[in-house]
Amino acid sequence: MFLRLLKADQMKLKHAPVWLAFLLMPLVPAFLGTINYLNNLELLQSAWYSLWTQHTLFTCYFFLPILLGIYCSYLMRLEENNQNWNKLLSLPVSPYQVFLSKFTTASMMVLLSELWIGVLFILSGKIAGITGPIPKELISWLLCGTLGGMVMVSIQCLLSVLIKSFALPVGIALAGGISGLAALAKGFGHIYPYALMAYGMRANAPQTLMENSMVFFLCICTAYLLIFLCAGGLCLKRDV
Repeated sequence: MFLRLLKADQMKLKHAPVWLAFLLMPLVPAFLGTINYLNNLELLQSAWYSLWTQHTLFTCYFFLPILLGIYCSYLMRLEENNQNWNKLLSLPVSPYQVFLSKFTTASMMVLLSELWIGVLFILSGKIAGITGPIPKELISWLLCGTLGGMVMVSIQCLLSVLIKSFALPVGIALAGGISGLAALAKGFGHIYPYALMAYGMRANAPQTLMENSMVFFLCICTAYLLIFLCAGGLCLKRDV
């Protein structure tokens, strides 16, 4: 039954306007980051690594949090606007499975967004004239960013259950992304849920190896996911 729920959620997104946001929004930080890189070549001399810092500066703290907020709000508002919650919860599935289906669908969108960001990064580097090899760490940056983004998705799905509004959770996601920048600057971005995506993508220091803290990163993300998924299922059971 869970797989049927998941398939139904994916079908609802087939012709959804969120795909337009998925395609267009990452273009903006890619453009801004590339322009910023080209205008500061005398300071940014690490080629691909410098370009990555400029891309992620705009992506991780502003545009991607907004995009994740939109994904989650849209998924929840579909059921709210069409008055489908009672019908969903009358099926032989638990509220936890319903919430997990929404979370899984949004997480798939996170992965696709990260892959699209990676493609834009490579294209931008080629356009900027970078001739060196593409960093071998790129896959790790994108996968760790996906895991950190899933933590943000779990929070946003929970907020979208609690707040009967489309725009407010998106605004909270943006505020969370900006606060994540402050958390990283203060040195506790590795434990702050809204900073984990940027931390995983090595937004501030792409040349820094994270092997020594990878286990901790995986553990903290897993712990947050369990907490927010359980809380989301509980709130859906109680409030809807």
